[in-house]
This record gives sequence, structure tokens and C-alpha cells, in this order.
Amino acid sequence: MNIYKSDFLVIGSGLGGLLSAIELSKKGKVNLLTKRDLQESNSSYAQGGISAVTNLDGDFDSHLKDTLKAGAGLCDEEVSKFTVQSAPAAIEKLASIGVKFDKKNKAYELGLEGGHSERRILHSSDRTGLAITSALIRRVRAEKNITVFSYCQAIDFILENHPKFYCPKNNSCRGVYAYSIKEKKINSFIAGKTFLATGGAGKTYLYTSNPDIATGDGFAMGWKAGLDLGNMEFVQFHPTCLYSAQARNFLISEALRGEGAKLKTQDGKEFMKKYSPLAELAPRDIVARAIDSELKKTGAEYALLDMTFKSSDFIKKRFPYIYRKCLEYGVDITQKPIPIVPAAHFFCGGLKVDRNSATDMKNLYAIGEVSCTGLHGANRLASNSLLEAAVFAIQAAKSALDDYANISSKSPRYYIWDYRQTRPSNEEVIISQNWREIRTLMWNYVGIIRSTERLKKASKRMEVILEEIEYYYNKYRPNVNFVELRNIAITANSVIKSCLKRKESRGLHYNKDFPKTSKKILNTIVNRYE
Repeated sequence: MNIYKSDFLVIGSGLGGLLSAIELSKKGKVNLLTKRDLQESNSSYAQGGISAVTNLDGDFDSHLKDTLKAGAGLCDEEVSKFTVQSAPAAIEKLASIGVKFDKKNKAYELGLEGGHSERRILHSSDRTGLAITSALIRRVRAEKNITVFSYCQAIDFILENHPKFYCPKNNSCRGVYAYSIKEKKINSFIAGKTFLATGGAGKTYLYTSNPDIATGDGFAMGWKAGLDLGNMEFVQFHPTCLYSAQARNFLISEALRGEGAKLKTQDGKEFMKKYSPLAELAPRDIVARAIDSELKKTGAEYALLDMTFKSSDFIKKRFPYIYRKCLEYGVDITQKPIPIVPAAHFFCGGLKVDRNSATDMKNLYAIGEVSCTGLHGANRLASNSLLEAAVFAIQAAKSALDDYANISSKSPRYYIWDYRQTRPSNEEVIISQNWREIRTLMWNYVGIIRSTERLKKASKRMEVILEEIEYYYNKYRPNVNFVELRNIAITANSVIKSCLKRKESRGLHYNKDFPKTSKKILNTIVNRYE
């Protein structure tokens, strides 16, 4: 086992991780861990853009109002206000690093997406996330104070104290144990402050828009350390992913609907006006449930998204990546509608954090989708996720740098895990079997429309699976497949527990046994000691 030390440790290479690493490197040494290569993250796959008030006609109040409305009563209004008002500075920071957003006549070209009352979506063609992360990666590679460890899977936190029962508020994070995929061994990364930017957990579900790395790593690590997970029932299903046997998880941006694309059944009938006066521009929870409802009525496997009324030149210029990608799968979107299905996309809940994105454990921050800042409430407003990651990466780094003297003054105390007491496993079939079962169970029982009976059945089955995993974890040496299995199991279990606690339907959580929204506005909290 190797031991690597730094002032700051950042886990994840999405917008939140990359930007916080850049900010932290101004004052100290940063080790940056990424599970695959630097470019592989949820942020890199974001197509639509980043929401921000940047034009003279826009205003903070309308952006705040749209955010609160989408959040269905559960947004933290002060956090939401802070985020919206911090947006221009975050955009300026990204631009100064080299992110090039599309402009028209020297002003930002702004898009419109569902839930927004006006155009305020900055974009870079239809691959905004890639444009942002590419610019940040170039800066990261140029910074002498940042050392990148690729193909490095974080396993668990290294804590100052490893008691039988964790009390996060009386403990301190000293870094993480991480599995080196290339070296096939576990190393220790010690740091004064740790930044968790591990993204979400779309792979918990059978169908998702997320890449393979989105396995709930940060959720599970926090849960194991005794941290609270908040509002995990609010899983956003993106309404429109390409339906294709070859395309595993290709998302069709909401920006198409912002430009007028219509949802239709396979016989060509539009249906969204039956579900909302906003039709295709309704918030994602409404659109996803509408599509799910139409598919169940007809027994069809997919619906259609029709953009063919727009000129071929417009489509190719505004959505070049989507056009080329669909063409690879035999769909010319200038000539015929796109076959689509909803898929798990974004977790609005996560590790509870304060206004600086600090968790209840000393020296541990959580940024982006892994965190629960209070911005998204019960339903994320489109394109607020990249904004949240940027704003809180800057804010968390500022908080950590302000406290820099306290992490440099003395050598921290920590415990090193001797994993050599375990032995390699030759039972990989157990991992693959449980992986398939969890994802199918989540899709069928904890999907877009839920019921109490299905949730209880899912809960009972997850208890058995988690018991098997705990036995396996204590006996065999961890590898990437097993660590990811453990993480999706813990995440799935937290979602189920949160769903059972909410005796209403609100935002992204719809339980047909409790179809009404309660007048009481409550957050749900789960942790390992319940």
C-alpha cells in the first residue's frame, strides 16, 4: 500500500471536482482522484447548458421564482437565492478559465428549457458539459500544484477515529482509501481537507442517461461514515433518452423541446397538453410521467419526439452532436421523429451540507450531485445542476482556503486499513447477479410511478442483498466491481427508505397510494443507524 499526502484531496472530475481543484491549487497541493480518465463524468455528458442571468433583460427574481416553483415547496429559499445571484460570477470564472459559450452579436446566445419562464440557458452548441470540462481539464493539467490519479476508485473515508458507531460531528475526515485499477491494489490518500465530487447514481436503475461510472460512490461512502442522506426519493427521470438497442444511454437534450419539438405517440398524436398547459415545456417530472402514462396505455415501448418541422440547416447548426449521434443509430432527426423513453438522470437529494457545501464531518465537503444543498428541492429546474456545481465548488474552496492554517499546523492522526487480511474472490458471478437484480428491482418497483406495496417488497429484498454484500465485503478483497455493487446497493436502499417515509406525492416522487401533496413541507433524512 502506498500513502499519498496533500493539503487537499478532490474525488471526481466533473465540473465541481475540477473547478474546486483549480481554486484550491492557488494555495496548496491538491491530489485529484478520478475513477476513469479525467474526461469521464456526468458533467461531460451534459448537453443543454447552464442556467444563469447574464443578459440585461433577465432578472434574478424570475430565475429564483422558476427554481422554487420546480422544487415543489422543498427548495431552501436562501440557498436558491444565493445560487441564482452567484451565477454571473460563476460564469465569469468559467469564461476566464477558457470555457467558450455560444454568442450572437457579442452577447451570449441563450436557450429556453422546461420550467424556465425566459431564455437564460448558456450553451456551447449541444455539448455544453464537454466544453466546460475540457477547458477545466486543460487548466488542471497546467497547474503544478495538482497531481491527477486516474483509474482510482475511492472506497471509504479515512477517519481520525474508527469507532463501532460513527458520530460524524465528533469525527474528522483524513482522506480516503482508494483502489488503483491499474495496479490492482489499495492505496491511502491523506489530506487536510477532502472534497467529494463523485456525481450521482443513475446506474442504480436499469435505464439511465448516465455513464457507467455513476454508481452512487459518494452517497454510499457518506452513509457508511454515518452522514445523513437527505431527500433521496427525488430521482429525476429525464423524459427523452434515445430508444435504441445499440444506444445504451444517449440523452436527447431538453433544449430540443425548448426550440419547439413535440412529443407524440407512435401514431403521431400529440399528448402533452392533456397533462399540463405548458405542454412540452412543463417541468421534467410532469413530462416523464406523461410519457410513462402514454406508454402504459398503449403498451408501446417508446414515444416520439418530433423536430422535423424545423429546417435541416437549423437542426444541424443548433444540435450538431445530437444530429450526428442519432444518425449513427439510423435516425435522421431532420427527416423523422426520434424514438425516446424516460431514463434515470439526476438525484436531487444527497449528503446534507451547509451553505459552504461542508458536511457534518470536519474537513469533508460535498459538491454537485452528491450533495443536498437545498437548491433543487423535490425537482431540479433544468440546467441548474451545472450552475450548482460551479457556485458551490467556488464557495467550498473559499471556505477551505480560509481555514488553511488549521490543516497545515500539525500532522493529522489517522488509521491505515490492512486489507491484506482479506483474500481475492473467485465468485464474480455473485456480483453480476446482484447488480442485475438491484437495477431491475429499482426500475420496476421504485421508478417513475411508485406504490407502497412495491416499495415494501423492494425494501425486503434489499435487506437480503445488503446482508450478502456485507458478508462478502468482510471476507474478500475489494475490487472495482464489488465496490460499485456495494455502492449501488446502499444507494438503492436509501432511495427506498426515503420513498417509504414520504406519505404524499411531491415533485419527482409520485406514489399512487398517496396521490395528493401534503400541506406539511418536510424533508426526509436516512442514515445507517435507522
